[in-house]
Amino acid sequence: MAWQGNVAAMPVQMQMYYQGAGNTTGTTTGSQGEVAEPVVNFLKWFYHFIEKREIYHVENMYEDGYYKISDFYFKDKPWPSPEVVQGIVEEKDEACIFMILYRELYYRHIYARLKPTLEHRFDSYANYCELFSYLLTAEEPVKIELPNKWLWDIIEEFVYQFQNFQQFKSKAGKINDEEKSMLRDDEDNVWKVTAVLNILLQLTEKCNINAQLIAAKKGEPITEEIAGEFGMKPIYAVTGFFSLVGLLRLYVLLGDYHMALSCIEHVQFKDKDMMALVPACQITANYYAGFAYLMIRKYGNTIQLYQHILGYMQRTKQFFQNRSFQADDINKKNEQMLALLAIASTFCPLRLDESVNIQIKEKQGDKVARIQHGDMAVYDDLFFSGCPKFLSPVVSENPTSPFGSSGPRGLQLQVFKAEVEQQKTDTYFEEFLEAVHLHTYLKLAKFLDMHENEVRCCLMAFKHKKEVAKGDSTDQTTMDIDFYVDKDMVHISDTKIARHYGDYYVQQVLKLKESNKLILGAALTPVVPANTA
Repeated sequence: MAWQGNVAAMPVQMQMYYQGAGNTTGTTTGSQGEVAEPVVNFLKWFYHFIEKREIYHVENMYEDGYYKISDFYFKDKPWPSPEVVQGIVEEKDEACIFMILYRELYYRHIYARLKPTLEHRFDSYANYCELFSYLLTAEEPVKIELPNKWLWDIIEEFVYQFQNFQQFKSKAGKINDEEKSMLRDDEDNVWKVTAVLNILLQLTEKCNINAQLIAAKKGEPITEEIAGEFGMKPIYAVTGFFSLVGLLRLYVLLGDYHMALSCIEHVQFKDKDMMALVPACQITANYYAGFAYLMIRKYGNTIQLYQHILGYMQRTKQFFQNRSFQADDINKKNEQMLALLAIASTFCPLRLDESVNIQIKEKQGDKVARIQHGDMAVYDDLFFSGCPKFLSPVVSENPTSPFGSSGPRGLQLQVFKAEVEQQKTDTYFEEFLEAVHLHTYLKLAKFLDMHENEVRCCLMAFKHKKEVAKGDSTDQTTMDIDFYVDKDMVHISDTKIARHYGDYYVQQVLKLKESNKLILGAALTPVVPANTA
C-alpha cells in the first residue's frame, strides 16, 4: 500500500505520510481520538494546500492519497468525524471551506463503504447546500481552486445521493417508525426534487455556461461580456458545465427525455476541451444522452454516441483499470451501453465499428441472435440490463405504487415495449417502400389493412426513427431509401451509400502488428538453460 510515486519530489513532511501509508504502528491519541499518524499528516497537509490554493498538491492528494488512505485505514469504517478533524487541523471556524469540503468527503465515504442513516442523509444535504451557497451567494468570485475531478465528483455525488434518498423513501416497508416521524417532521424539504433541480440550474446560470458553449461552437473567444465576472473563473465555469451533465442525468432518471436533451443542446460530445476534462463525466454524459435519444426514438443518435464513447473506453481501458475505485463503475456503464446499443442497432441497422461490433458479439451475441430468430422477449432483458434506476418525482408513504409493483422502471418498460410492437409495422413499411417507387396512401392502406390517416401517422413516425439529429438543427436519414409526401402520393428515392471496408482492414493490420511484436519479443527473450547440476 506504500506510495509508488516520486516521494523525493514532494515536501519532506508529506513523504512521511506516503511512506507510512502501509503501516498502522504510529497513532495519535488525545482529544482528537485515536487516529493513525499518516492520516493526521495527510489531513494537516490537505488543509494546508487547500488554504494556500496549491492546486497541484490538492489534486495529487485528492486523486491518489485520499483513496489510498480510505482503502487501507477506512475500508469498513468512517473517516474521523468532522469535529475530530477540526481539532487536528486546529481550525476554529467549522464553516470554513476546508471543513465543508472535508464533510463532503466524509459523507461520501459513508455512502460508498457503509450504510448511511437518515441523519447522515439530512446532514449531507445540509452540507451540500452550504457548499453551493458558498459559491452562489458570493458577491465576487471565490478564490479557492479545486481539481476538475473533485468538482465533477461533487456534482455526481449530489445527484447520486438525491437518487439514493428517493429510493430510500420509496421503500416504505423498510422504514422504521422513528425514521417515518423524522421524514414527516422535515420542514426543510430535504432532497426535494425541485430544490435539487434549482441548485443545478443556478450553478449553470452563475457562469453563463450555455452562452460560453455557443461562443465556443462558433469559434469565438470567451470574454467577460459572454461569461460574466464569475464565468471567467475556472471553478465556476467547470462546475457549471458539470451541472449541465447533472441535469441531464436527473431529467433522464425522472423520465423527461426531451428536457434532458435540451439541457445539453449546446454541448459538443466530441469536444476536446470541457467534455474531456474528466473521463468519468464524458462517459456519464454519453450514457444518459444516448439513453434519452433511444427513448425518443432517435436510434441513429444513440448509435453514434455509444460508438464514440465505447471506442474511447476501449482505448483508455488501462487507465481506468489502474484506478480500482473507478473500474467497477466504468465496467458497469460499458455493459449497459452495449445492451442499449444492441437494441438501437436492431431498430436502426447501421454499420458499426469493428471493435464495437466485437464487444457486442462477446457480451450480447446470444441475445442478438435470439432477436433475429423472433424472440421479442429478449428486448425486456436488454432494456433492464441497460436502463438507469428511474425515480418518481413524488414519493408516497402508501405502499401501493401508482406505477405498479415494478415502480417507475416498469412504467418506462411499458413505453419501450409499445415501441417494440411498433417496430413490426415499421418492418412492413420498409419492405413495401423498397419494392415500389411510387405509392398512394390508399394503396399503402389497403396493403397494410390500415386507415389512410393511420398510414400517414405511421409514415411520419417511421421517418422520425430513421433520422439522425445533427448539430445544426437538421436531420439526416439513416435508411438506404428515403421518401417524401406530395399530397396523397408517397415518392421514394434510393439513397444507398457505398460500403466502407477501410476500418476492417485497419483493425486487421493493427492485430497483425501486435502479433508481430509478441512473436519478436518471444524470439529475443534469452533462454536460460536448466540447471542440470
